[in-house]
Amino acid sequence: MAPTDSSSDQPLGLTVHSMPAPQDIAANAAHTRMGRWKMLLVLLVCAAPVVASYVTYYLIRPEARQNFGTLIDPQRPLPDIQALEMGGKQTNLRALKGQWLLISVAGADCQAQCQHHLYMQRQLREGMGKEKDRVDWVWLVSDEAAIAPSLLPALGTATVLRVPTALLQTWLQPAPGMALEDHLYVVDPLGNWMMRFPARMGVDKAPKAKRDMERLLRASAFWDTAGR
Repeated sequence: MAPTDSSSDQPLGLTVHSMPAPQDIAANAAHTRMGRWKMLLVLLVCAAPVVASYVTYYLIRPEARQNFGTLIDPQRPLPDIQALEMGGKQTNLRALKGQWLLISVAGADCQAQCQHHLYMQRQLREGMGKEKDRVDWVWLVSDEAAIAPSLLPALGTATVLRVPTALLQTWLQPAPGMALEDHLYVVDPLGNWMMRFPARMGVDKAPKAKRDMERLLRASAFWDTAGR
């Protein structure tokens, strides 16, 4: 008879794991729920300033408060359009996002109304005081003509981009019976065209436009800062 290997006769070893206690299961579930609530709370805290500012300006519109400019509804985002800087470098119009924009449109010859708009843009921006660095004034040149050298000194703090009228008309829209060149347009830091000032606005109306701009800056103060 062959010798018996005593090791093969040993009983199989079994490892017994204890079942988790009901109180442990409940504690783990409560911990998971608490973690989820904390994450949701963090997200709400982060989003609250943006939501509050937009609700304040766009949804809560007491009758006692009259906007001078026309609110655009629905807002129109900056289009994916290539523009030319004064030096000839190409840039995308969406690169303007990140600042409040006060925009005028005119041909490069920049007749009296165009010059008036450029003056108004510069003055409105300066009128924002310490908040002016949150605002860019932009001249969108709608043709290929050369800009008069006499205008260049006044454009030192402006953003000047050349964009054909046909492309601008897919984004901006004047009031009925008016032309693109007749208005100043306001774009928010998210890149949405959201306001249009009345056509051919005179200097006497500048304080009303300034109040609109101040309201916009106050409404976005929680989430918008100077610079892109």
